[in-house]
Amino acid sequence: MKAEINFDDFLKVDLRVGTIIKVDDFPKAKKPAYQLTIDFGELGIKKSSAQITDLYSKEDLLHRQITAILNFKPRQIANFMSQCLVLGIHNNDGYVVLLEATKAVKNGEQIS
Repeated sequence: MKAEINFDDFLKVDLRVGTIIKVDDFPKAKKPAYQLTIDFGELGIKKSSAQITDLYSKEDLLHRQITAILNFKPRQIANFMSQCLVLGIHNNDGYVVLLEATKAVKNGEQIS
């Protein structure tokens, strides 16, 4: 378990829902990954690199709603600038399972 934080620390993290609108292969990534383009509604379009190729095909991901952290500093990954962090769970097999809302919500909605 990680160190305990207070509620104010949690409030600093900008967790949002977005819809994947484009999925590209990312051959220059060190580990297999996709380049995702995600619509966050009024917050705009953001890009992210995601190592989720084991459980998800490009077709599976297109139009899927995901959860992401929007207020991390952008991170250069090979020749790609990742602007947000898509959230998932490493399962027992070492694969990433995406975190998703159980019902469709408006893009950009904040997770609380």
